Amino acid sequence: MEKSNNHLVIMAGGIGSRFWPMSTPERPKQFIDVLGCGRTLLQLTADRFKNVCPPENIWVVTSEAYAEIVREQLPEIPVQNILKEPCRRNTAPCIAYVSWRIKKMNPKANIVVSPSDHVVMDVKEFERVILSSLNFTSTTDAILTLGMKPNRPETGYGYIQADLSMASARNKEVFRVDSFREKPDLATATKYIQKNNYFWNAGIFIWNVSTIVNAFRVYQPNISDIFENIMPILGTDKEQEVINEEFPKCDNISVDYAIMEKVEEIFVFPANFGWSDLGTWGSLHEHTSQDAYGNACIGKNISLFETRNCMIHTTEEKKVVVQGLDGYIVAEKDGTLLICKLSEEQRIKQFSE
Repeated sequence: MEKSNNHLVIMAGGIGSRFWPMSTPERPKQFIDVLGCGRTLLQLTADRFKNVCPPENIWVVTSEAYAEIVREQLPEIPVQNILKEPCRRNTAPCIAYVSWRIKKMNPKANIVVSPSDHVVMDVKEFERVILSSLNFTSTTDAILTLGMKPNRPETGYGYIQADLSMASARNKEVFRVDSFREKPDLATATKYIQKNNYFWNAGIFIWNVSTIVNAFRVYQPNISDIFENIMPILGTDKEQEVINEEFPKCDNISVDYAIMEKVEEIFVFPANFGWSDLGTWGSLHEHTSQDAYGNACIGKNISLFETRNCMIHTTEEKKVVVQGLDGYIVAEKDGTLLICKLSEEQRIKQFSE
């Protein structure tokens, strides 16, 4: 497989209020150093692909409001590879736009589509899975998604039901998808993890560019027609002007509904590389090293006394002392301090408004 044909698409347009007060609508979580490692989630996403594709083959789809932040955080990628959506239209139009853009430049392109705000603990295994997946899609007309092996009955993720009775002849780790399942209630999620053929849907997709473009032509002709008609303009100095006019005409639909649940040649690669979408403070607590009392701390000078099961994120304070808490979030950013029970973090949105 020729790595020069490998492309990475990072979707970085999210505006969520998760991880307040660290993240804000002006700088959502993908643009902040959530893990306290000196790299933002967007930068860590790009870092994971350094042995998969060259920097000139990395694309970021975001909004006009975040384009300059992307340029600052990923200066190694060409500025023309930062595609700016004029409005939010969910993931299907986002993926269609960048797919036609890449196809015009390289009709042999092999593409990984990844969210910008997820975390991977075992980068070596992640790289192995991605390269194996790209090798699979480069020689087939199949669409491939990654399925994360669940370790708990999680209600915050969608699930993929796989047919494990027979692996693909081209890759023994790849299996056909039976169905996609919406985020379940706890009872349903518990049933899923008692079986061995249900996996978390990580929202990471692999395909060659011809496969995905043809899928849009078949299953989403309205979206396809828009990008087919403007393809001569893509890559020119008139691109943004035309995109600003035509992109809002796209249906507001996710790629899951638009393509994944309709296409016949759909496969899943079950994987286990310490993945999380870091959707909550609780998930950050789970994926951060903990002391003997279950406390996870991100910050330079934090002292804990009689404290258990807490998530402490205070990177801007010279000294932080916490005493007597059990199961709390303590987070500070730009003069705002949050102290909240981990079990009630769903209420954080109302605090931030």
